[in-house]
Amino acid sequence: MTETDKEKAKEIAVAGVGASVGGAGGASVGVLELAAQGVATGLSAGLVIGVGAVAGAVTFLLGWKAYRHFRKPKS
Repeated sequence: MTETDKEKAKEIAVAGVGASVGGAGGASVGVLELAAQGVATGLSAGLVIGVGAVAGAVTFLLGWKAYRHFRKPKS
């Protein structure tokens, strides 16, 4: 496996972790709020979880990119 392949695998793993965390956050916060208001349906719950998963994946991936940028040795 080349270095480029290893970096891509790490980025995919980070995005997967972010999606999991975001999905859990969307489920616990958004869906519970909707359920408390009595307006939660399967569709709205799925949308909130999906949006949370996407937001989590993007946030973790951007954080990983920033970490890699600042960690690069200065030439």
